[in-house]
Amino acid sequence: MAEPTRQAERLRTNQGPGRLLIAVYILFAIAATCRAGVQIATKFDEAPVAYLLSLAAALIYLVATVGLARGDAGGRRAALACIGVELVGVLGVGLLSVVRPELFPDATVWSHFGEGYGYIPLLLPVLGLLWLYRSRPAER
Repeated sequence: MAEPTRQAERLRTNQGPGRLLIAVYILFAIAATCRAGVQIATKFDEAPVAYLLSLAAALIYLVATVGLARGDAGGRRAALACIGVELVGVLGVGLLSVVRPELFPDATVWSHFGEGYGYIPLLLPVLGLLWLYRSRPAER
């Protein structure tokens, strides 16, 4: 019997623990979309930057979800780009919302490093990047 190759040992992004990660990304895509939708529809003039950032977070979560769920090379690239932007966003918005709170008269998904969502927005991109690294294809 032939020994399995390293490639066969690697999981695709949509297998194993990746399924749980995809489920959390779907949940956050829905939550952020709903939050941004209500905020933009009802009180956009109060804090347009905050609400547009929530919408941007929702779109990033959505594209990352699709990329992870596809599980192929193109999906992996899309997920990597989105999750990288997500990490920069949560760190940047998180830091700005602490240092310059007047810039955010109302909270975003990423305000205070995702405090309103139990800091999961801070943990999620770290876990996403770790999973992309762990499930990467073996070098040939």
